[in-house]
Amino acid sequence: MENQINNERIDILPQTGTKIIQIKKSFCFGIDAILLSNFAKAHNGNKIVDLGTGTGVIPILMSSYYPSSIFYGIDIQGEYVDMANRSVALNCLEDRVKILKCDIKNPFPTLSKNDFDVVISNPPFIKKADFVVNESGMNLSKMIARHEIYCNLEDVVKSASSLLKSKGKFYLIHKPFRLSEIILLLNKYKLNPKKIRFVHPFQNTEPSMVLVQAEKSSLSDLIVERPLVLYESQGVYSEEVQSYYKKIKTE
Repeated sequence: MENQINNERIDILPQTGTKIIQIKKSFCFGIDAILLSNFAKAHNGNKIVDLGTGTGVIPILMSSYYPSSIFYGIDIQGEYVDMANRSVALNCLEDRVKILKCDIKNPFPTLSKNDFDVVISNPPFIKKADFVVNESGMNLSKMIARHEIYCNLEDVVKSASSLLKSKGKFYLIHKPFRLSEIILLLNKYKLNPKKIRFVHPFQNTEPSMVLVQAEKSSLSDLIVERPLVLYESQGVYSEEVQSYYKKIKTE
């Protein structure tokens, strides 16, 4: 345990003062988690779950935005569940944030069906079949986070639908090249796409990520929101991104 602790760091999100424990030189949350935390919307009093929570950054950060809501995070990696729970305790959030070891493919009976107002996920982006040989030396936790080893996109969408109440909202960040697959799966599991927002590294570049909002058992029209541009210039975040993401300080 001492070696594990010595191999950890504490990152602080200055906009909320939220502290997140992470493992040095291992998988750490990135800007995609920050973007998803700001894209996802809820109401105070909602019950919210993050599928594949990793470090727990999304429920911990969002708990500052919605102080009367209850958050759950599930992950299959016990090491990350333990670490995320210590982050929860570090922020004195034990009464509102619960991190559980759980398989996305079968979250029941750990979680209840049709019980959540909001489901959020930042899942693995790369299909297992697309695994690149030169990534074989990658840290195992990074590999699990990036590749569909323990769950695939359909597993995530299916579980999100089962967990949501009628009219509940599902928020997802993924890669644009899988958008057609995402929409087909959302429709298959009665999740109607409501909003899509493409994320571009720079003003005149192709999108690198896509944010998607869907609603269970809804027939409302789809809105494609204006693009989100990450950088004004190399190393300088756009004004919008600066408004909710700043350089993380390390203790």
